[in-house]
Amino acid sequence: MESKPPSQPSPEFQGPVRPSTHGLKWPVRGIFLILLLHTLVWASDFLIPVTAAFLGYLVLNRPRRLLARIGVPSPISAALFTGLMGVGLAVVAFQLSTPAAEMMRDLPEMVKQINEKVNATGGPIEALNEATKAAKDIVDEDEEKPVEVTVVSDAGVVGTIMSMAPSFASQVLMALILLFFLVASGDLFLTKTVQSLRRFRDKRKAVAVLHTIEDRLGHYLGGIALINAGLGVSIGIAMMLWNMPGAILFGLMGFALNFVPYLGGLLGACIAAAVAFISLDGLWPTAGVFITYILLTSIEGQFVTPMVISRRMRLNTTVVFLTVAFFAWIWSVIGMIVALPVLIVIKIACDEMENMQTLARFLGDFASEPVHDESEKQPRESTPT
Repeated sequence: MESKPPSQPSPEFQGPVRPSTHGLKWPVRGIFLILLLHTLVWASDFLIPVTAAFLGYLVLNRPRRLLARIGVPSPISAALFTGLMGVGLAVVAFQLSTPAAEMMRDLPEMVKQINEKVNATGGPIEALNEATKAAKDIVDEDEEKPVEVTVVSDAGVVGTIMSMAPSFASQVLMALILLFFLVASGDLFLTKTVQSLRRFRDKRKAVAVLHTIEDRLGHYLGGIALINAGLGVSIGIAMMLWNMPGAILFGLMGFALNFVPYLGGLLGACIAAAVAFISLDGLWPTAGVFITYILLTSIEGQFVTPMVISRRMRLNTTVVFLTVAFFAWIWSVIGMIVALPVLIVIKIACDEMENMQTLARFLGDFASEPVHDESEKQPRESTPT
């Protein structure tokens, strides 16, 4: 009896058809980015101090290792660092409490005086206000006027700022506490990060990247802090020469605002010009104060900082502006302060990873382009910890 050959499937039958996921890749990425943005905004009160604490940990980890070599335990180093930072913030807050309170108290009167002086000078501003009022009257002419109800509120700008103070203080306290635990743990956080990788080559690369971030970020922020301190002293002396009230306060304001690229200097110049418009007689002293502030910040940004900061740390100005604007949008004022350090960490990580060189070149400016010579062709060696 002849055995029948096994039946072959028909050519049309190719087995179960699996749905292709190639077309879903970009929609999934888009949904992830939307959820990430929503999370950044929704959890801002938690993420702001956490981000600040991790940036501080990356900066202070190298000094902590230096103290550990001479026998200082990590918890003692953490207490020393966070204690000095807390005392420094408390001293600054105490020194600024009186002039800041006076400025907050006089702020409504200052705004009123600015409006009165602007209206008194006439010219294009007054003509524009009158044209706007006339256009509004024409539009509302045929509409029934509702009953006007005047609500008396003492909140205003001062009340808004005072209501933000407890939230800001709690975020600073949380950042300091988290920073203490991170520094006190030593290299535990970095070790756990490296252990999460599987291949030894990836572990060694991660150690090299983390150590490079610590070195460059510490050098960059240290150099920027010294430069901003010199700028603050220069602004304070210049405001004193212009007979501006609270010259020391303007110096401290210049030091703090200069951590915000571009927008910080412009904001400080506008505040100084507004105070000069009230305190000094005439428009020329006001213009002089504004120009002096802008000139000092321009000298710092165009000459001093490029000479101090390494070429590899130069950043694309457009990317810096967009990053600051984005973090200001999601995290307000504190977001503008942490925006640049976060961008620096991303830039350093991209510099150290071969598959991210395109993004690294995009984030850097022309001066930060690496020079390809024979020494850079040799692979870097790093010793894992």
